[in-house]
Amino acid sequence: MTDTPSRLNTGSHDLPVSAELSRFMAGNWAASPLPDTTRVPAYAVTPARRARLSARFPGERLLVPAGELLVRSNDADHRFRPHSAYAWLTGLTGEDQAGHVLVLEPSGSHGHEAVLYLRPRSNRADGKEEFFRDRRYGEFWVGRRPDLAEAERLTGIRCAHLDDLGSPPARHSVTDPELAAALSELRLVKDAWEVAQLQLAVDHTTAGFEDVVRALPQALAHPRGERWIEGIFGLRSRAEGNGTGYSTIAASGAHACVLHWIHNDGKLNRDELLLLDAGVETDSLYTADITRTLPLSGRFSPVQRQVYDLVLAAQEAGIAALRPGARFGDFHRAGMRVIAEGLTEWGVLKDPEGDLHRRYTLCNSGHMLGLDVHDCAKARAETYLDGILEEGQVLTVEPGLYLQPDDETLPVELRGIGVRVEDDLVITSDGARLMSGALPRTATGIEEWMGALLEATPRP
Repeated sequence: MTDTPSRLNTGSHDLPVSAELSRFMAGNWAASPLPDTTRVPAYAVTPARRARLSARFPGERLLVPAGELLVRSNDADHRFRPHSAYAWLTGLTGEDQAGHVLVLEPSGSHGHEAVLYLRPRSNRADGKEEFFRDRRYGEFWVGRRPDLAEAERLTGIRCAHLDDLGSPPARHSVTDPELAAALSELRLVKDAWEVAQLQLAVDHTTAGFEDVVRALPQALAHPRGERWIEGIFGLRSRAEGNGTGYSTIAASGAHACVLHWIHNDGKLNRDELLLLDAGVETDSLYTADITRTLPLSGRFSPVQRQVYDLVLAAQEAGIAALRPGARFGDFHRAGMRVIAEGLTEWGVLKDPEGDLHRRYTLCNSGHMLGLDVHDCAKARAETYLDGILEEGQVLTVEPGLYLQPDDETLPVELRGIGVRVEDDLVITSDGARLMSGALPRTATGIEEWMGALLEATPRP
């Protein structure tokens, strides 16, 4: 009698599999365990993080999921990145974490036991065929997952099969605002390991900006030069880390007046500026966030330098306001005061008082930085936006002027110029350390830096 071939009920175009093939696939595989010494890079610091969360919610069951795969098109998913809170608590950052859930189960009078519910490596001899037939999770399709014992060694967390999760009442980090806020607030101050990861992200980003300058001759010659720039930076991001920490903004000319310009489909003009806002995300998922505004000719015109110097002066004022004990909003107010006074000197505003300068600045001039580019966003206002700066916090200072091309309040020569200068800083005991200081910030410094890079770059 002939075996009846089986077909997966997935709506895909999988070929039927005969029982004979299924039996053949189930046997004769050599053992391939993970090395006993393998650990997640954050292995030593995650227990303290979980303990801090446990102390916030004594006696309560807490669920922190990694998140689910999201369909991009038909049967193709977007590249998966675990939720930042899950990554922070477990140290797991890989694309194989989709669907997994960390649970803090109440244990004893006040504490919790962490249990990681996951989809372990499939047993090739169990007849389920997942390892070679499941296009979403199968090992032969998307790569090897650890088994339960290996996952426990990787993380130091007790692991169980995802099917055993159950559904007792619990706080859920996605649906419970109090738990979401706590997970954000616990990440406001970075430990030394996190600061080192962020510095690594900044260093890789610095290299990416250098790559972009070296590639400017090719980008200027391409009809979609902005996209060439995006691609060059993306190459560095994937080569050195997990990828970009957010969608790269490569905005030339008036595109720089669109704060989140990610179309990146414009041609570059040597007479205009390029606003490049980009950050490499490390394999541990910490991201840099740096912006430089570059003259595509290699030299700022007088009016471009005028705008650039005002934005830089605003950033200098903001950085000077950073110190433990200062309010988070102080650096923004300091920078905006400089902007408002400068616009008044130019005759754009009648006086610097009030908030009319916001027509040309649009947004806040900085934010916390970490696992998310806009980190700790669920934190309560009193701990973040209205809070007090502390040593170990990492943030950006990024004032900008966005002078729209159709703004009739502006002199014609200013219209269509967008400038932002953004750097990453860590709060220290007596001020702040500029993490991205390897990239020049002054107009003259940028011209000299660009000139040296281009001179040393072989011509195609």
